[in-house]
Amino acid sequence: MDKVYIYAVSDSVGETADQIARAVIKQFDVINFEIKRIPYINDIESIDRLIDKASRENSFIVFTIVVEELRNYLIERAEEKNVSAVDVITPLLVPLIKQLGLKPKREPGLLRKLDEKYFKKVDAIEFAVKYDDGKDTRGIMKADLVLIGISRTSKTPLSMYLAYKNLKIANIPLVPEVSPPDELFQIPSNKIIGLTANSKHLNRIRKQRLKALGLKDTANYANMDRIIQELEYSEQIMNRIKCKLIDVSDRAVEETASIIMSYYEENLKEES
Repeated sequence: MDKVYIYAVSDSVGETADQIARAVIKQFDVINFEIKRIPYINDIESIDRLIDKASRENSFIVFTIVVEELRNYLIERAEEKNVSAVDVITPLLVPLIKQLGLKPKREPGLLRKLDEKYFKKVDAIEFAVKYDDGKDTRGIMKADLVLIGISRTSKTPLSMYLAYKNLKIANIPLVPEVSPPDELFQIPSNKIIGLTANSKHLNRIRKQRLKALGLKDTANYANMDRIIQELEYSEQIMNRIKCKLIDVSDRAVEETASIIMSYYEENLKEES
């Protein structure tokens, strides 16, 4: 048998047509075949070249073209050149149009866009975990935003929440006995968010934290004088950096995150 050529054609990356072609060819005892993926077919000239080439070979076309004009033109040209062309999208699209009563978007690459969005979110979550609580200060230079603040100012939950919004967040704890990392002073101040809270709020949640760990709530961690000392220190650092300051006292994570997102988007507009 002559070699069989299968063209997996698409106005996007062509992965769907490629996978369908491979699944179908497995149903036959054919070893002398080649699947050629032809992505990003978005003009009639590309279709003409494809059909001319396919007509000279023992080949057929499997395609997922959603732009109607290009789809119709490919079918027409394939018939003229006696090339078999199989549309694997329309047989499912037509009954769905009837069932849903909606017009399809006819926009190439939507699945890939969704995949990219998903993987971007996964990357952001992994980033937040890797650069949480100052574990690796190199994240400061790579982050979309850096959150700074003393313990129990919601740095970690905010980092994770914002990661679900596809932002890469690093967070750095501020402790009087430890100098802040040099990287904080090497990035633009508008990439840094200073988180603070009033001393009573911090005293309350730190006591709750100690109890949850089975420790006495009289530990220095929840001592009011210590909290005030930490707040004064963090205020000095934030004033030195001149970053945006947000008081998280009695604010839900979602509320604080919304403020941060608005601030981030405003900065993007100014930079563009």
